[in-house]
Amino acid sequence: MIYVDGEGREYAVDAVIGESVMAMAVKNGVPGIIGECGGNASCATCHVWVREEYARLVGSPGDLEEDLLDLGVSERRPTSRLSCQIPVAPDLDGLTVDIPPDQP
Repeated sequence: MIYVDGEGREYAVDAVIGESVMAMAVKNGVPGIIGECGGNASCATCHVWVREEYARLVGSPGDLEEDLLDLGVSERRPTSRLSCQIPVAPDLDGLTVDIPPDQP
């Protein structure tokens, strides 16, 4: 899994199947992914932009996630997701997400 910050720096992480994209970032010290609520989908501090080639694989946000994305992120994009709501799965090998420069 690869996280890319606003400066273009890449952080590669060996992800664990079943963990969330947010948990993997926090456990590996990836800057910019805060995960203040611990993955409970209540804060939007783990907002990422999923790269287009992975958007279909990660799926669409649920209703609660949609609300948080609408209200809680600085720049919502079509592929915006809360990384706490994306479980790591085998078909996401190489998943690349961009981290917004500012989290709420």
